[in-house]
Amino acid sequence: MTTGRSINVSRFIAAPREHIYRAFLDAEAVATWLPPDSMKGIVHAFEGREGGAFSMSLVYSDDEASQPGKTSDKTDRFEGRFARLVPDESIVWATVFDSEDEGFSGEMTVSTTLSPADGGTDVTMVCDNIPSGIRLEDNEEGCRSTLDNLAAFVGG
Repeated sequence: MTTGRSINVSRFIAAPREHIYRAFLDAEAVATWLPPDSMKGIVHAFEGREGGAFSMSLVYSDDEASQPGKTSDKTDRFEGRFARLVPDESIVWATVFDSEDEGFSGEMTVSTTLSPADGGTDVTMVCDNIPSGIRLEDNEEGCRSTLDNLAAFVGG
């Protein structure tokens, strides 16, 4: 099911493209920078190569209210694969959320582009086919938080 819903978020990160690219291919790194806001990341499986699969959970803090469409009250679990990798230039993830709610089903694509910029890298994330149960504003806010975390992780 294709929703046609998408968002585009960009941020300058004062770090070389190769450092940012490597942060996408390391399970421990992804568990650290990917979870937005106060969430915690748990990696269940991770093959950091083109065609490689991954599985993760994003766990909400105890003080956050439960949201609809989650795998459980405090957890969003998702699986995916590295659909395309171009070293130091782009990463494309195809992800599927583990939810019984049809509004959260379907494959969402997250395409990240790393463009050279004076003093660092312009990082752009485009999320396509966002499930209808996810508010676009929430997806955009989550991506902004993720990019801020990525910047802090790589030192930029």
